[in-house]
Amino acid sequence: MAVTESCFPRQRQVLFLFVFWGVSLAGSGFGRYSVMEEAERGSFVVNLAKDLGLAVGELAARGTRVVSDDNEQYLLLDSQTGNLLTNEKLDREQLCGSTEPCILYFQILMDDPFQIYRAELRVRDTNDHSPVFQEKETALKIPENTAEGTAFRLERAQDPDGGLNSIQNYTISPNSFFHIKISGSDEGVIYPELVLDKALDREEQGELSLTLTALDGGSPPRSGTSTVHIVVLDVNDNAPQFTQALYETQVPENSPVGSLIVKVSAEDVDSGVNGEVAYSFFDVSENIRTTFQINPFSGEIFLRELLDYELVHSYKLNIQAIDGGGLSARCRVLVEVLDINDNPPELIMSSFSNYIAENSPETALAVFKIKDRDSGENGKMVCYIQENLPFLLKPSVENFYILMTEGALDRESRAEYNIIITVTDLGIPRLKTEHNLTVLVSDVNDNAPAFTQTSYTLFVSENNSPALHIGSVSATDRDSGTNAQVTYSLLPPQDTHLPLASLVSINADNGHLFALRSLDYEALQAFEFRVGATDRGSPALSSEALVRVLVLDANDNSPFVLYPLQNGSAPCTELVPRAAEPGYLVTKVVAVDGDSGQNAWLSFQLLKATEPGLFGVWAHNGEVRTARLLSERDAAKHRLLVLVKDNGEPPRSATATLHVLLVDGFSQPYLPLPEAAPAQAQADSLTVYLVVALASVSSLFLFSVLLFVAVRLCRRSRAASVGGCSVPEGPFPGHLVDVSGTGTLSQSYQYEVCLSGGSETSAFKFLKPIIPDIQAQDPRKKVEENSTFRNSFGFNIQ
Repeated sequence: MAVTESCFPRQRQVLFLFVFWGVSLAGSGFGRYSVMEEAERGSFVVNLAKDLGLAVGELAARGTRVVSDDNEQYLLLDSQTGNLLTNEKLDREQLCGSTEPCILYFQILMDDPFQIYRAELRVRDTNDHSPVFQEKETALKIPENTAEGTAFRLERAQDPDGGLNSIQNYTISPNSFFHIKISGSDEGVIYPELVLDKALDREEQGELSLTLTALDGGSPPRSGTSTVHIVVLDVNDNAPQFTQALYETQVPENSPVGSLIVKVSAEDVDSGVNGEVAYSFFDVSENIRTTFQINPFSGEIFLRELLDYELVHSYKLNIQAIDGGGLSARCRVLVEVLDINDNPPELIMSSFSNYIAENSPETALAVFKIKDRDSGENGKMVCYIQENLPFLLKPSVENFYILMTEGALDRESRAEYNIIITVTDLGIPRLKTEHNLTVLVSDVNDNAPAFTQTSYTLFVSENNSPALHIGSVSATDRDSGTNAQVTYSLLPPQDTHLPLASLVSINADNGHLFALRSLDYEALQAFEFRVGATDRGSPALSSEALVRVLVLDANDNSPFVLYPLQNGSAPCTELVPRAAEPGYLVTKVVAVDGDSGQNAWLSFQLLKATEPGLFGVWAHNGEVRTARLLSERDAAKHRLLVLVKDNGEPPRSATATLHVLLVDGFSQPYLPLPEAAPAQAQADSLTVYLVVALASVSSLFLFSVLLFVAVRLCRRSRAASVGGCSVPEGPFPGHLVDVSGTGTLSQSYQYEVCLSGGSETSAFKFLKPIIPDIQAQDPRKKVEENSTFRNSFGFNIQ
């Protein structure tokens, strides 16, 4: 049944590789050991470590094991001592039968690095069986006219032992008629022949009983006996004759019990009883008698039990034909058993590891051997695994194969593989064996956490409550186990001036972000920071994302009136000539709102006036204009109350009080009008006052021009106080923010307001637009640069 077996993937036919990974195989003569049969279990065979030239501990370190050809564990390797011991009592006759020498083949396998040594164990025979005759008594009918020197072959004894322990000699009990002659066959066995020394005389002695003894060559020798009963017959001068000396036939091993194997035939020309022929087996083993049976009358040989080609390839049957007179003839029948494909291939797994770490290079997962008990084409095999798998089979020696990976595996692509190793023979019909292996890919931390977004934008309304949840970030990791557990953290801000630690915090487990304190839109409109996600692998991998927080404005600032001043100082009086046309610009209420968007959109409304209908306020820009022509009957002094309201929800508002003085012309001095004096009584004094006022106005005008020049110089030098310019005390805020540029100020113009100093009531005011420096604008200081009011003392109102 020794055949050359091949194994390669169905779709990839490759040449056999007899050397892989430095696999070395000892020569065919290596490792010839012997042991006596019936030796006790644990009997010493050889010190394998010493025989292989290895250290004792190296056998265990390299995973050394012993595998026999028939998958029976006859031997046991002690990895600690390196001794090779018997695993059970070995019966040579049961293992090898009559075959001599009795050789058991096995392999010595080592995993790291992979090596195979071929070895053989010879089981030496002990003389533990005595010769046994199948028939305890043999009857011979010898005619009395038999010539001296005639030899009669006797049935030999059976001895399962081999070599010198098998049968070596036969003896016969002492007598005067016969002696034993030892003859050999072409098969190397001896058999006894009874030789006639002296002619028989039936009338003198009709029967003899002799004892045939078989002796083996053991020490001490063993023996077996059989009785030979000789009957002297009258003369029968014709013996039966077979038509063929040798019959040959072929029988399939799957032939049913009772099948006719062959028919033998012998003829005897004698008549009567001497011509009647009977057939029987002669000198055959017990195995043949249990396998076949012969019809004594017809010579037909039938199958008594099923044949098995893998156990016995052929049988030799000795057939004897005896006539009624005791004469006999013999022939031989050769039965050849034909093999059929009745044995599927076998797969014997030597080692297997079902776990492999991803990203590992080419790795051996399993080592196995295949065999088929059939022969010829029925015993040839091919071996393969399914396609589209990152694995391959590599043949080694002695029908061993190595299952290994083609390259690094990726657990995130596929974590489990079900590999089916299929072994198919080439018989008809083809038989196959499948072996399922499950390979699990263990995780390696090779994937960094990935955020669901590269950047996040979060919105939070100002004046929020502390510890408010403002949003979340999320990251996932394609790895598994602790390699996929993500921890979130805030990364150090790039802007070192940003107090990130006091603004936000992050939950390390789920990525929730919280505002730590109340935010003020007017102080901080937006800020950004980076968050990191780190897994718990070793080494840990991380990634980061950008988070931008936009603070939403709330209407938490009321409008603030910049002009006229509402700080409780002397009221600013607006002068209006009585000759002014309808729509004459009296003044402009200037206000700002610290909020943004619609929360900073301002509207103006005249709430109260001394004389309703005389003045009106433009709702969008706060300009106060005359609504009709003035007359002499209109009072000289007027007080206006203007409401400034933003567009927030709910809206916030402020009020501004205006004082308006009607004059006949800009040259008329302003004097307080007496409340109860008659006009005629004051005429003379009024003339004097007018002259004085005219002179004062002229002086004041000149002083104002000089002061204007000085203030311009102060502004350019950005000094707090230059030549007569001083910063007055008042309840003005330190800064006012109008991000959107709304309110009554815009980027297109500024107002410069100068008030006369040293007077409790303002006698003169002039309004002048100033073009802003656009290139110097800063978005965070638009209002501060776009709205600057300067009074006659030279200070800025921002």
